[in-house]
Amino acid sequence: MAFSIEDRVTALVEEKIADREDLFLVGVKMHPSGKLEVLVDGDNGVSIEDCVAISRYVGFQLEEEDAISHAYRLEVSSPGVDTALTSTRQYRKNIGRLIQVGLQDGMTKEGKLLEVTEAYIAIAEKIKEKGKKAVESQRNIPFENITTIKVLISFK
Repeated sequence: MAFSIEDRVTALVEEKIADREDLFLVGVKMHPSGKLEVLVDGDNGVSIEDCVAISRYVGFQLEEEDAISHAYRLEVSSPGVDTALTSTRQYRKNIGRLIQVGLQDGMTKEGKLLEVTEAYIAIAEKIKEKGKKAVESQRNIPFENITTIKVLISFK
């Protein structure tokens, strides 16, 4: 049974961060351009030193195993601000922040992330009715209705 390079890199990263409960793998993707992208996050963020250590470990193992036959560029980083959240752990890390939720029906909702459960997220959504002040209302959004969740950056 052949493993994809993404599967092998996933296993290597998990091996490297096994002793670090604060870090977790977000994703691995081999791009057609030869870029091998590894996204790692942490409950308290990820340091450059963490990324360097993971990169060295994964790079060394891949070279030892001669796992990739073509030229590639290994990039280990934390997800950027424009990267959609993908795991419950990332959602929990961002409780209290303003998020944008893409829904299955094509609509989007914005609000402060209040809670994350196994079945849904809860946001505080500002609802403005014409001629009235905006009121904040809690909205529970089931995961099956969500296509994407992104953190919104506020410059206030």
